[in-house]
Amino acid sequence: MRKDEIFITRVDRDKLVFIIEKTFSRNHEDRFLLKKLEDELKRAHIVDPREIPPDVITMNSKVCIKDLDTGEEEEVVLVFPGRANFEEGKISVLAPVGMALLGYRVGDVIEWEMPRGIRRLKVKKVLYQPESCSEDLD
Repeated sequence: MRKDEIFITRVDRDKLVFIIEKTFSRNHEDRFLLKKLEDELKRAHIVDPREIPPDVITMNSKVCIKDLDTGEEEEVVLVFPGRANFEEGKISVLAPVGMALLGYRVGDVIEWEMPRGIRRLKVKKVLYQPESCSEDLD
């Protein structure tokens, strides 16, 4: 079940809005996904990077997620488009799984429409979040 409350840093939101605007005008096939990401940004609590809770998935976070239907756990890094690499576990925020994870916290259960149907994921652990590392903010 999706919770109503997600958190996104102001910096991530600004970059994502730019990507949505840039991509929307030239990519007609992905407009549905871009609209979903835009809707997520509209409902999110936008916070300063220094105020984001350490258990929230932000851009460039490495997280452990569990598929509640298969029991399979995996570690993924949420990245901006162009940095995605399936073999390295780097998932684009424009991919359905990436979009589903953005802004959620440890313990949250997410239900998200994927190409093969609804997928239920649980956020097990945030292994790395750039905002938690003060040197990344300076």
